[in-house]
Amino acid sequence: MTRLFLSALLCLVGLSAAAAECAGQTPCAVGDRSYHLRVPDGWDGVSPLPVLLHFHGWGRQGSLTVRHGRIAVGYVAEHVLLVAPNGLNGSWAFRRPGSRDTDFAEAVLADVAKRYPIDRQNIFVSGYSWGANMAWRFVCESRVAVAGLLAVSGTLSQRETCARAPREMRQVFGLGDGVLAFPMGPGGDQTYPVALWRQRMGCGEGVSEGAWNARPFLTFERTRWDCADGKVVLDVHPGGHFIPHDWIPIQVGEILGLR
Repeated sequence: MTRLFLSALLCLVGLSAAAAECAGQTPCAVGDRSYHLRVPDGWDGVSPLPVLLHFHGWGRQGSLTVRHGRIAVGYVAEHVLLVAPNGLNGSWAFRRPGSRDTDFAEAVLADVAKRYPIDRQNIFVSGYSWGANMAWRFVCESRVAVAGLLAVSGTLSQRETCARAPREMRQVFGLGDGVLAFPMGPGGDQTYPVALWRQRMGCGEGVSEGAWNARPFLTFERTRWDCADGKVVLDVHPGGHFIPHDWIPIQVGEILGLR
């Protein structure tokens, strides 16, 4: 019993030492690249942590993500280990299968697991703009089991073929997006931005859940699909190209059953 206790203690000490090397604005190195992370408030130092892997928008870095007022807040700040890889030259290689950034992000998660105990049943992947495109690419081809794909104002072509699928897919897009135009389907189909996942995950008919608000000044129209292999949710709003207040933390909270 004493030997087992000492072994567990040494393991915890090792994790703590590795974790202390980087956090917040101090990047963690993975080869010649890096990422940032934020430990949730009030973590007990022992319990396995859900993870949110977030791909930043074009021209940004993970140092912004871990202090972002629309990402690192609410259920994310309170309950989730936020992991933010740094794209090369502020960008991501998402356009074709076999992305170098999929391999990089997998290496990032492996490095995180050396520093912190992670809950592998609750790994979330999110992204904004080109980062959302990369989040789709990562989930599409990564070997990581993803509990939820949370994409903001970005997708891949709906004609892509994906080897993998998340347990839940949640997408938000603005009809007035002037940067990455809303991917309207044939005949003005506003559900087309998630057509790939609806087919891949074996979804039935969509159910309109009506209007909802995270903040009073922006209204979402939600459609939900229950699927053979999970669930797909699409939130559409009349605005443009931005991360809506509280949207990412709310999705994390709902999937984790905290909300």
